[in-house]
Amino acid sequence: MTAPRKPQAAPTSKAAPFAIRSERAGDVAMREALLDACFGENRHGRTCQRLRDGRAPAAGLALSAMREGKLVGTVRLWHVSAGGRPALVLGPLAVDPACRELGIGAALMHQALAAARARGHAAVILLGDAPYYARFGFSGENTGALSLPGPFERERLLAIEFAEGALDGAEGMIVPTGAALAKRRVVRTVQARAA
Repeated sequence: MTAPRKPQAAPTSKAAPFAIRSERAGDVAMREALLDACFGENRHGRTCQRLRDGRAPAAGLALSAMREGKLVGTVRLWHVSAGGRPALVLGPLAVDPACRELGIGAALMHQALAAARARGHAAVILLGDAPYYARFGFSGENTGALSLPGPFERERLLAIEFAEGALDGAEGMIVPTGAALAKRRVVRTVQARAA
């Protein structure tokens, strides 16, 4: 006699899965809309934006979280010099407000940090809430003598080291060192006026 089969339980979660992949050129408009929704249109005036303006993100370290064909999360890392020490700055990290309970932000952080470590980067710095970022290993332990090019709250300047001592003795201004964005060619059309 064969034992009765136990019925398979159907998943109860209504959350569609999401996937994290490298950012693509087609993500730009969706990313910008998501950043505006999360941070407002004044986001371009923030202190850390000064480290990103005119620069390309670090190679392989711009990630998009996709859900049902829609970009629902983004994170990018950028090359900087932290008081003369090579490092990365993380940000912005943004998640669609309708998807915040799905773990997308944490998944983006874990993947971004793993990718940075795998690419041989020694340290990552960010400006953010210490209670949130502490779970990923960030602290203010090595940032006390570092500054940003604009106003910031000292307790929000955090870092994680992948190589022990990577930020030991780092002091001074954090400045961008990443590759400049390629300038777009502008095509102008001149209309001739009828004489």
